[in-house]
Amino acid sequence: MSKTESRGQVIRLNRERRRQPSMTKKSDMLNTQARVVAITSGKGGVGKTNIVANLGYALGKLGRRVLVFDADLGLGNLDVLLGLTPRYNLSHVIEGSKRLSEIIVDGPGNLKILPASSGIQEMTKLTFDQKAEIFKELNALLSKFDIVLIDTAAGISSNVLFFNASADEIMVVVTPEPTSITDAYALMKVLSVKYREKHFRLLVNLAKSVREADDVSRQLCLVADRFLDVSIEYFGSVLMDENVKTGVRKQKVISEMAPMTQASRNFAELAHKFARTEPMVPRSDKLPLIWQDIV
Repeated sequence: MSKTESRGQVIRLNRERRRQPSMTKKSDMLNTQARVVAITSGKGGVGKTNIVANLGYALGKLGRRVLVFDADLGLGNLDVLLGLTPRYNLSHVIEGSKRLSEIIVDGPGNLKILPASSGIQEMTKLTFDQKAEIFKELNALLSKFDIVLIDTAAGISSNVLFFNASADEIMVVVTPEPTSITDAYALMKVLSVKYREKHFRLLVNLAKSVREADDVSRQLCLVADRFLDVSIEYFGSVLMDENVKTGVRKQKVISEMAPMTQASRNFAELAHKFARTEPMVPRSDKLPLIWQDIV
């Protein structure tokens, strides 16, 4: 299957997904599958994996069943950040020796982790069929969780774009650095033009103040509103906190290690807000991940 054909299938299936009713009955919501959220960034080094780990931990503290999927396939480091040493990872699924359900490991709190491999170049060049098979197996796990957080790699590689296009919601992490803002815009532009993704949530990390975070979101939203046909919801911020670096060195999430620090309070606020919000793209309980339809 050519890249053009596979991209066309993603666009078509995304369009069908967006034609689903925007509201669902409360009785239906009781049986819905997990919300699948891609947490992504245009630039590396913005603290995205830390965001995923701490937000997942905070959601677990609220009683949500959370699965974190490390989708940085060739340089996965979520397990290192959490002090885990999984025996198996996604490379064993690709080679056929393990199923996706067999590589899940326990993380801090109530978190469940799907670990990626690290240092295996072949994992960065998965075929369309291999990626589709991953999501076919992931789709079978959705009923066991309330939320699936996909920790994508940074940038605009085909893997990053495909993982974002597979999710119900896309949350873009950005910092006040000009390069981070520029790259976040580029990522949303590519997803909009090539995959017709039109809705994004924005999370500002490492801001010195709430005002600085608000300025970053305003700047990015103004540019996107002028040049892109997308909607961006500013979801919130995590302020700069030196305790986060301490947590990284100790391989512990700051929300668990020091729950009263500034960053931990921010993560708790974001988790409560996320738990209250509706999915950006509602999906009926019978509609699988778009990749399931491609297989």
